[in-house]
Amino acid sequence: MKKIYLLLVLATAAVSINSCKKNNYAEGTLSPIIAVVDLRGIYKGTDVALNSNNMGGAKEIVGVVISNAAAGNCPAGVLVVQNNRRSAVRGIALEIGNAAANYVPGDSVVVQVDGATLTKVNGSLRVKGLTEASVSKVADNRPIKVQSVPSATLLASPDVYEGTLVTIAKAVADPEPQQGETYAGDKTINDGFGKITMHTEANAAFATTELPFSANFTGIPFAVTSGTDTKMQLWPRTIDDVFTLAATKPSPIIITGYLTNPSGGDGDYEYIQFKATKDIDFSVTNYAVVTCNNAGTNPAPANGWAQGLAKTYKFNLTSGSVKKGEFFYVGGNKNIWGKGSTDISSSNWINSTMYAEVPGADFGNVTANLLANSGNVAGIAVFAGTTVNASTVPLDVIMYGGSGTVYSPGPPEIGYRITNTDYYSTINPVTRLEQGFYGGGSNTSKLPLPTDGLFSQLGGVYDALTGRWITGRTVTSVPLTLTSPITAIETATGFTTIQN
Repeated sequence: MKKIYLLLVLATAAVSINSCKKNNYAEGTLSPIIAVVDLRGIYKGTDVALNSNNMGGAKEIVGVVISNAAAGNCPAGVLVVQNNRRSAVRGIALEIGNAAANYVPGDSVVVQVDGATLTKVNGSLRVKGLTEASVSKVADNRPIKVQSVPSATLLASPDVYEGTLVTIAKAVADPEPQQGETYAGDKTINDGFGKITMHTEANAAFATTELPFSANFTGIPFAVTSGTDTKMQLWPRTIDDVFTLAATKPSPIIITGYLTNPSGGDGDYEYIQFKATKDIDFSVTNYAVVTCNNAGTNPAPANGWAQGLAKTYKFNLTSGSVKKGEFFYVGGNKNIWGKGSTDISSSNWINSTMYAEVPGADFGNVTANLLANSGNVAGIAVFAGTTVNASTVPLDVIMYGGSGTVYSPGPPEIGYRITNTDYYSTINPVTRLEQGFYGGGSNTSKLPLPTDGLFSQLGGVYDALTGRWITGRTVTSVPLTLTSPITAIETATGFTTIQN
């Protein structure tokens, strides 16, 4: 009986397993909509006739119109839409002829692309073979996502940003526009991270408007082929896509490097390297340097850089001098890499304070860790004069490391104030609203957490006349030993240069 029962069990199990295998599929209906990111992915270098097979059963795309054909600065007969599906903002150009002028930014549309052709025209990806009837408007005044993108990022990932709406922030016309020079034609703009061509058609509504020197430039990137060379161009839609910026005031001092974790104990051996952009007599013109350390779980600092206690530490620069283009130092002991390492007291030290034993000037507890390496965000700021409070705006500022609660939108808004630098802007490039704090609006960039035992050398090109970073600061990690000479951190590849 046991054998018969066992056979029955096995037979029943076999039937169940076979039954499960036979019906192991998910029932459902394929979506008629294909995401633009997937549509773009179908193109592999040759024309593709779009159909439900290569679009996974789909026949249409949906999106929000971002182009403004009626304003005249868009490829002829092209409607550009973008959507955000599968967490990817992507755009595509659609050839629909004169009907493109019937749509305005913010129109929500459904586009029947089954039977059309995905191709490249003059280097730019677009869908051809559409008619006016292929596009149906279903809503208007829909929100449009605008991405603030450094030019280097856009140029490195053209397929990601082509056909979307982007802003190149804090850019300047390069070379500086001549008096009366207009938008018409191709202009080079430089945001400190690279250069990109801005294109304006001769019949665009704003073609004869005078070109500003500095602005946040918004537009649609298109690939354009000339001969065998294909480059990205930014096409503003209307004059409202350009937000002119006031000239940036040059900073006499810029931050060029720092040592966060010297050999042995950190206390009294960390330091910051600076470079002067003009001759300075500190006994006549005073400055201050403040560091912030946000280790642990922190509320946003109510007094910002003047928080004091264990959060911020202040040095006053009130004696000594430095020549334009020269390095100088602020910190503790004058050694290159901790106790027993090369003595660099022959370098220009404007303030050498034993911060592990002496409180900061005006605020700041004694600390064994002036420059944080805990992983949380930390920073360095330079101020004109020696008065620093919650309202004081720095001349230069960098933040590095990880996260940490250092900003509260309020009201009142509190945190560490920033200024216009290569990484921060007091005007949001997308919303055009004021933003004065690190962590607020678009001011979220930071340098990486320094690697233990390495000096963080900041490389870039700073224009001392305009106050702009021609090339934004990047970090070169310089390995140090106990016998490293001062030239290791003053002539290393990638150190900051001054031009005027």
